[in-house]
This record gives sequence, C-alpha cells and structure tokens, in this order.
Amino acid sequence: MCGYGIPFAPLNDEFIRLADTPEGQQAIEDGAGWGLIRKIKPMLRRMLDDTWAATRGGDSIVYHPKALAGSHLGEKLGIPSILSVPLPLYSPTTAFSIPVMRPLPIGGVFNRASYLITRLISAPYNDVINDWRSSLSLKPRPWWADELRHSDGSRVPVLYSISPHVVPPPADWPTDTYTTGYWTLPEPAGWQPPPELVNFLQAGDRPVYVGFGSMVGTDSSGKARIVIEALQAAGVRGLLATGWGGLTPSDVPDSMYVIEQAPHTWLFEHVAAVVHHGGAGTTAAGLRAGRPTIICPFFGDQHFWGERVRRLGVGTQAIPQKELTVDKLAAALRTVTSDSAIQARAAALGAKLRAEDGVSNAVHLIEHYLQQWKNPPWQS
Repeated sequence: MCGYGIPFAPLNDEFIRLADTPEGQQAIEDGAGWGLIRKIKPMLRRMLDDTWAATRGGDSIVYHPKALAGSHLGEKLGIPSILSVPLPLYSPTTAFSIPVMRPLPIGGVFNRASYLITRLISAPYNDVINDWRSSLSLKPRPWWADELRHSDGSRVPVLYSISPHVVPPPADWPTDTYTTGYWTLPEPAGWQPPPELVNFLQAGDRPVYVGFGSMVGTDSSGKARIVIEALQAAGVRGLLATGWGGLTPSDVPDSMYVIEQAPHTWLFEHVAAVVHHGGAGTTAAGLRAGRPTIICPFFGDQHFWGERVRRLGVGTQAIPQKELTVDKLAAALRTVTSDSAIQARAAALGAKLRAEDGVSNAVHLIEHYLQQWKNPPWQS
C-alpha cells in the first residue's frame, strides 16, 4: 500500500495464523469453517476494536463485509458507508444462486431465496457485533437490518468490483447496486523478475501457471505430486507458485519452475493458461490477461467462479479439490493448451477487461453518492 502512496492501518494477523494451523488446514480441506467459530469470535472482537481505532477521522467508509465494522462505524461517526466486495454475494437475484455455495440448478425464485444464507453466515457473530455496538453507545442492531440495510432502514449502496462482461448485472438488482469493472493496480515500481525466471520463460514454450494461493489443505506434498505428474502427462511446462503456505514441491523437473511471488499482471502475460483455486482476485487476473483457465475450488465462491469460467467458454469445467486427480488435471491441461476456440474466447474477453477502468468507475460512483449524501435531492 505504501508503495502506491496510500496510508494504511494494519490489523493483526490472527486469522492467517489460525488458517496455518493443522486445525485451520483441516477446515480448508473440508470446506467448512463452522468448527472454528469458538476461536474466531475473540479475534473478531479485537478486529472490530482495531478498525474503530483506525477509522476515526475519516469522512466516509468503503468497506468489505468481512471487516464487519463498516456500516456500524458509519452509523457511529455519522458518515456515509458503501459496501464493496469482489463477488455478487449480497444482492438476491433469480439469475443465479448465492455464490458462496456450489452452483445449484434450482432456478428462479429458489435462486433468490438462497441468499437468505447470508443471515445464517452472520448469525453466529451477532452477539459479538451487538456487544461491540454497546461499547460504542449504539443500540443493538434491529433483527431486520443486514448488509443491504442500515439500522435506520436506509439502503446501503453496493459496488461489486467485478466486470459486467464476467457477471452481467441481473435485471432484478436494485438501482444502487453496480458492477464497476475490476479494480487493478499498476505493477509495483521498480519490480524486476528474477533472472532465473526470465531464463526459464525464454527456454521453451509458454508454461502453464499453477497456484492454489494459501489453500492447499492438509496434504501440500500430495497436491504438488498431482500437479507435477499432470503437467508431465499433458506434455506442458509448468510455473508453480508456492505463495503463503501453498505448493511446496521439493524436487521438480527441468520443465518446471517454482516461484515465490510475482505480480500477476506481469506473470500471466507469459503463460499459456492458468490453474488456480478460484479466488476472485486470481480469477480476475487470469481472465484479464486473456488466458484460458482451469479452476480447482476448495469451497465458497471458488465454485461460482469455476462455473463462470465454464459458462463463458474460456476454460474447462471446474475440478473440485476433493476430486482432483492426475488424469483429470492432465485432460484439462490438454484442452486449454490445444483448444483454439477456448483460447480465442479467452483472448477476446481479456481485451474487453483490459479496456475497462474499474477504479475510475468506482471513484465516479463513490463521489456521486457522497455528493447526494451531503445534498439529498429532496432538500434541493
């Protein structure tokens, strides 16, 4: 953040440390975090207190719902707050079911009803939220208030930092809900790729990028073996990203290279395809680069992005991590590196995404809302 001239207030890393424990890794492997609620609650309270300390002095709040404090702090400070999230999670629609569960062919009104799950997700933490609100001299949040409605009944404007080319806005979304286009940053100033990486990229055909971010579950070496053997079976070179707690192949053939980190904007320009867990950010980067995609989801919205990729025709059917095998991954690799129709669609989509300016769109919408908040139309 500081490298881009943006000040920030750090929060603690308790969630990261919990996810890196055997218990946390098992929760990732199982695709369920309910068993961690008891440990998470005290962390949430500390995070809420830290966020309150960092927010005082601001004149508006743009917040991710995982931060929990956003709308409550806006209420306490008397300043506008805007919800922003990189997946269409909180706006009920008949177009698709809630993105935090595996896509269901339920259709219509049942799709819309699936968004009631958001209340179930937040229910275990309501006592933490209301106890914290009490410490700020705020009344308990009304039962009907949710991510889309403040405690006073007013609506929360929503900015989805996703592309309308990837998720076309459903016709039944409210008028204060927007898809802005992806929010992207320029490459870090002064960043240069390691010479060894450059040499590897220049030594043969474009490799396939494989990275599962921080999510490998309990058997990272087993995942690495599947990936390496699948790349070999498909006859393609591989660029393996380790990331935080990610793949850790101890020994790879000359046709593969292990990289700690590199900006996706630069890296994906040099690969033939991308294989990843389906995080919203990595999905956006791969699609924006115009590369065919294979998503191997663990849980949550990762399945949603896998289905989006399939529907857009820019990659294969998703391969859930629990179903990941050498044969399945090798077959998908052969498809994305040889199917010219998939490659053409991916390239065309990438061109559209690179032409967007999601950040400028978001800034315009935020400024417009702040102006309305200061000067409501009914007072003019």
